[in-house]
Amino acid sequence: MDEGGTPLLPDSLIYQIFLSLGPADVLAAGLVCRQWQAVSRDEFLWREQFYRYYQVARDVPRHPAATSWYEEFRRLYDMVPCVEVQTLKEHTDQVLHLSFSHSGYQFASCSKDCTVKIWNNDLTISLLHSADMRPYNWSYTQFSQFNQDDSLLLASGVFLGPHNSSSGEIAVISLDSFVLLSRVRNKPYDVFGCWLTETSLISGNLHRIGDITSCSVLWLNNAFQDVESENVNVVKRLFKIQNLNASTIRTVMVADCSRFDNPDLLLDPADQATPLCRVFDLGGDSEDEAASPPLRSPCPGRTKEGLRRVLDGVLDGDRQLSERALETRVAELLAQGHTKPPERSAADTRNKYLIFTTGCLTYSPHQIGIKQILPHQMTTAGPVLGEGRGSDAFFDALDHVIDVHGHIIGMGLSPDNRYLYVNSRAWPPGSVVADPMQPPPIAEEIDLLVFDLKTMREVKRALRAHRAYTPNDECFFIFLDVSRDFVASGAEDRHGYIWDRHYNICLAKLRHEDVVNSVAFSPQEQELLLTASDDATIKAWRSPRTVRVLQAPRPRLRPFFSWFASHRR
Repeated sequence: MDEGGTPLLPDSLIYQIFLSLGPADVLAAGLVCRQWQAVSRDEFLWREQFYRYYQVARDVPRHPAATSWYEEFRRLYDMVPCVEVQTLKEHTDQVLHLSFSHSGYQFASCSKDCTVKIWNNDLTISLLHSADMRPYNWSYTQFSQFNQDDSLLLASGVFLGPHNSSSGEIAVISLDSFVLLSRVRNKPYDVFGCWLTETSLISGNLHRIGDITSCSVLWLNNAFQDVESENVNVVKRLFKIQNLNASTIRTVMVADCSRFDNPDLLLDPADQATPLCRVFDLGGDSEDEAASPPLRSPCPGRTKEGLRRVLDGVLDGDRQLSERALETRVAELLAQGHTKPPERSAADTRNKYLIFTTGCLTYSPHQIGIKQILPHQMTTAGPVLGEGRGSDAFFDALDHVIDVHGHIIGMGLSPDNRYLYVNSRAWPPGSVVADPMQPPPIAEEIDLLVFDLKTMREVKRALRAHRAYTPNDECFFIFLDVSRDFVASGAEDRHGYIWDRHYNICLAKLRHEDVVNSVAFSPQEQELLLTASDDATIKAWRSPRTVRVLQAPRPRLRPFFSWFASHRR
């Protein structure tokens, strides 16, 4: 300013100078005078700062809920849970999974030490209860989930046994008394299990049919199995699905369709440059159905005719098929005449989607199966063993299949259940599976894919940053979690990662001493994140903004308020 108070430099020149500064320097310069303060809050200036600092593509618009570029910059800088505030060391072995209660007041952890621990989520986290599952012949605990009203905890574990054993069990624990209410067999153990309603849960069973052919049965179980009346079912078969080429159903979860039309964050469709659509609609009536795998079951006569042709070709030497290829082809033909098509129903917000990993080419999970659950199927009342199906309908067909062309190592739903996030390690482009027991090599880079469950389309580009190193036959699940604005995942590179869902950018790396197996956002406060690791610790991370608020000295009560507080009834 000159002596008359007139600025010596015009705003336009100061703006150009500020464009060459970093965000911190711009804010510091804004403290010099009122003129610089006004220029330092210019919307166009912070738009440039935002795109440059976070390296966001220029064609990506501002977050739909943002009120200004300055506030949006501040949100990504100050409200991401990246400050370590507490390390929990009560587990004595690798911590495999974390889950929050819906209220956010508690969370549970599972570990190779064979305990399920329940924690109080206060400003300082404290252990509330520890359940040792070794008396039930468990080797370790691997997964947990709170029911909708936070009164029950589902805990999934692996039985003691040979290295190649696939048997496990699901236990239901009361959160009022911490009493074990029921136990349900679960095979393979990496079905994990999940809640369908407040008092019913889904488990799995596996039946071998041939060398590489099997059948997965998904069961609906009552959490309270000590029912006195013999007329009340405690279990009912939901679906029976054929598995080919050594594949099995794993990692079941349920998506509620009620909020599909009102998502927390509406994601834009993927670019036109996105590869071939990964989603196959197996039960739709659209014009695209001809491009999808066949669904309608041929008549038994045509099935027998096709089977006869295949066998005649092999016996005559016209077809050169290995034993495994022959088994798969015969199983496909037999199933075509004995598979129940998906039930078509009018759009109903009470419907739910059962989502799981599966496959059709090899044992490594490379597809996501989606099966609609109708309201009448959400109870154990009715036929116990699926007597409602016709005599020819031995298997149930899927509604949709998502093929990711890679090994799936993690899945998670957005809070509104509309978007499915998938951790996948890609196969090489153009790779062909010649032997189901020898899947293609998998990439070290993990792709975090996003699918819209309402439109059944892939959205956004794959998120990348995290890595994994184990080969196909040693791959393990890395649990991810999604909040309103962020998505987080563990990795084998000793870090947890946080991305912004709208901008598709990595915002933070969270350090551990070993593999990070699981992450979990507080459902009530996305500025709090937990990470669990093979280093036997759980770490709590809060945003810089929250840390400042919690560390700020509290103002002393003025005398009037002290008097007022002492006279309250």
